[in-house]
Amino acid sequence: MKNILKYCLSLAIAGGLMWYVFKDMDLAAMWSKFQNANHSWLILVTLFTIIAAWSRAARWNMLLEPLGYRPSAFDSTVAVFTGYFANQLIPRAGEVTRCGTLNRLEKVPVNVSFGTVVAERVFDVISLLLLIGLAFFLEFGRLSDFFMSLFGEKLGLGQGNGNSQIVFLGSLTVVGISFLAAAWWFYRKNADRLRQNSLFAKIEGFVLGLIDGLLSVRKLRNPGMFVFHTVLIWTMYFLSSYVCFFVLPESSYLTLLAGLTILIMGGLGMSAPVQGGIGPYHILVSSALVLYGLSKENGLALATYIHGTQMILMLILGGISFIITLVKSPKVVVSTEKSEVSS
Repeated sequence: MKNILKYCLSLAIAGGLMWYVFKDMDLAAMWSKFQNANHSWLILVTLFTIIAAWSRAARWNMLLEPLGYRPSAFDSTVAVFTGYFANQLIPRAGEVTRCGTLNRLEKVPVNVSFGTVVAERVFDVISLLLLIGLAFFLEFGRLSDFFMSLFGEKLGLGQGNGNSQIVFLGSLTVVGISFLAAAWWFYRKNADRLRQNSLFAKIEGFVLGLIDGLLSVRKLRNPGMFVFHTVLIWTMYFLSSYVCFFVLPESSYLTLLAGLTILIMGGLGMSAPVQGGIGPYHILVSSALVLYGLSKENGLALATYIHGTQMILMLILGGISFIITLVKSPKVVVSTEKSEVSS
C-alpha cells in the first residue's frame, strides 16, 4: 500500500505539473510544429542513445570485474535498457530492475550489482556537478539571470543588475559552505550520540556508502577507461539533446553552449522523483531555452519534443530488451564443488 501511494502521489505531481505547464499553450499549434519537424535527426538520437547505454554497460562491467563477475557486454546493455524501461513506468525502479535483469541473464547477485550501481551513480552526480560548474563559467550571465528569476523574485530581490546577481549568488555560496562546515563540525563532535537515532544512522550509512563507491575506482584494472566511458556517456547525452535543435526551424540557430545548458537543466529535471522527469524537465528546459531567444511557446515545444522522443525511444529499446530478457536462456553457472566431485 505504501508503494502504491508513493506511485500515485508521484503520478499526481507529474500530472499537476504538466497541467500547469500546458494550461496556456495552444496544443494544436504545437502539434502542427511536430508534424512539420525534420524527424530524420532522430536516427542520430537513436544511435547516440545506444552508444550511451553500451558505454554505461561497459563502465558497469568494470566495477563488477574486481568482485569476480564478468558479464557480457550484450547482457549488461540489455540490463541497462530494461532499467530505463522500468524508470519510465515507476520512479527509481530502474536500478533494481537493472540488477534483477543481470541476475537472470548472468547470475550476478542483486546485492553485489546494486552496490556497483550506487557507486556508478556517485560518478554521475559528480559529472553533473562538474558540468554545472562548467556551464556557470561559460554562461554565467544567462544562468545567473535564470536562477535570479527563479529564486530572486521570490526573495524580493527582482532581476537586478550584474553586480547584484554576483552578490546574490556569492552570498548563497558563502552560506552553503558555512552550513556544510558547521554541519561537519557538529557531526565530528556528536557522532556517537547522533548514531543512536535510526534515521541519522541510515543517512550516515548511505553517505559512507557513496564515499566507498567513489573510492572503489582505485581498485579498477584500468581507471583511465572508466573515466573515458564516463565522458563518453555524457557526451552522448549532450549530442542526443543538441541534434534535436535542428528538428524545429525555430531552434536550429542554437549553439553548443545552449546544448550544454539544456543538458544540465534536463539532468536536474530527470532527477526529480516523478515518472521519467515528466513536468520538472519541461519547466526547467523550456525556461532555459527562453534565455537563448526562443519564445515561451517554442521553448516548451522543443522541450516536449526532446523529452517525448527520448521517452518513446527508451520505451521501445527498453521493451525490446525486456522481451530479450524473457526469451534468452539464462547463463548456466557450474558450481566449483560439483566440478570437484565429478573429477
